[in-house]
Amino acid sequence: MEETTYLLLAFLTYIVVMLSGFFSFFSQRKIFIRAYHLLSFLGLGFHSFSLIIRTFNSGHAPFTNMYESINFLAWACVLAVIIFERIFKLEKIGPYLWLLIVALMALISSPALPKNVTPLVPALQSYWLWLHVSVTLLGEAFLALAFVSSLFYLSASSRHKADPQNEKKKQKYDLIAYQAVAVGFPLFTLGALIFGMIWANKAWGRYWGWDPKEVWSLITWLFYAVYLHTRLVLGWSGKKSALIAIIGFLAALFTFFGVNYLLRGLHSYA
Repeated sequence: MEETTYLLLAFLTYIVVMLSGFFSFFSQRKIFIRAYHLLSFLGLGFHSFSLIIRTFNSGHAPFTNMYESINFLAWACVLAVIIFERIFKLEKIGPYLWLLIVALMALISSPALPKNVTPLVPALQSYWLWLHVSVTLLGEAFLALAFVSSLFYLSASSRHKADPQNEKKKQKYDLIAYQAVAVGFPLFTLGALIFGMIWANKAWGRYWGWDPKEVWSLITWLFYAVYLHTRLVLGWSGKKSALIAIIGFLAALFTFFGVNYLLRGLHSYA
């Protein structure tokens, strides 16, 4: 089968996974919960095959333009959700994370994103492309999980403050967000900053050039550095941490989308 066929199968499977998760809100029937877990692995398998086929057909890494990058980010988000689902039982957070994944899959299906395979410019013909982009996107996938969990925390904080059950949920949302940042931040640091600077030195003869992408990657990094510093050193948690995680991810979104299209630089797609 072709890349697009596997990608379509993954897309449809993710939709069913998302719906199964939402249906489990209203029904405790095991068929929805079982489908939710089993189909997530099936969708990841389809998605992985599409990326492998894309790699063989193009002869290079499957994240060299916006279409490929969003596609890989969606795949990384699926992996992050599956891992955290096994550890924390995401429950209500899970379906909304799948909604985010479905939205990313719908975006890459848009005709606005060119899907044709193009040869790489010399600067991109490096194994550092694999290390820099893949590790960065994996980190951003876990940061996306922290973003959604932080939104749930703020939502839970706005109601039923005296409800012990709600307090337990808030604590769980806060813990999931923290653990997601604890995984995503080192990956983002390694991929976006360390590998990026090494590759920049090899490609352009300098480690840092104040390119818009570099600047906004640093801004994103600083938000999450503040998040971890305030938690580990100052003892912050809850609402303050949730707000920092949310703002940090908004900065990551601008780094991913805004910089590529709105600010001219070496990383621009248009």
